[in-house]
Amino acid sequence: MYFNTIPKIYYDSVGDKNPKIVTNLLRRVGLRAKVATNTLLFDTYDVKEGETPEIIAHKLYGESELHWIVMLVNNVVDRFHDWPMSVPQFNSYINQKYVDSDGNPNPSGVHHYEIEQTSGNTKTKIEVTDLINYPNALTVTNYEYEQRRQDDLRKIRLLDPRYRDQFVEEYENLMKETSI
Repeated sequence: MYFNTIPKIYYDSVGDKNPKIVTNLLRRVGLRAKVATNTLLFDTYDVKEGETPEIIAHKLYGESELHWIVMLVNNVVDRFHDWPMSVPQFNSYINQKYVDSDGNPNPSGVHHYEIEQTSGNTKTKIEVTDLINYPNALTVTNYEYEQRRQDDLRKIRLLDPRYRDQFVEEYENLMKETSI
C-alpha cells in the first residue's frame, strides 16, 4: 500500500537517453505541524523487545501493511538505526562498534563524562571532556550511552486508530500533490 502511493518518474540511470519508469523513492511527506503537535491524536508507547513496526501496526490497526504509519509518525527513516534493536542485535552492535586498541570488544570503555545541570531542567546532563575542572563528573560507558539511545528509541508515539483512515487518505492526497 505504501509504495503504491509513491509516484513513478522517468529516470535515466545510465545516461543513454533511454529512461525507465521507476518509483520515486525521494518523494516524502511529513506530518503537518498542527497534526504533529496535537496530543489528542497520539498515544505514547514503549516498544517491547522484538517488536517491529509491522507487529505494532497489526496490533493497533489490524494490518501489518500499515507499518509505515508507525514509522512516519515517529520519523523513522532508517529502520536499522532509528528503531530499537533486539538484545542480541544490540550486543553485537556495541561489540563491533566499540573495540580497544587490540581489537577486542570494549563496551565498558569510557564514552564520555557528564555533570548534572544546576539550573533550568536539572534532569538534563551536560557532557564534559575536561576532568580537571569537573573532577566530580560521572563516567558514562559506551554501553550506557548506547543503552540510553535505545531507551529513547523505544519511546514512540502511535496514531489513535480512530484516525487511521483519515490519516491514510491525507497521506495519499499529499503524495499526489507534493513535488520535489
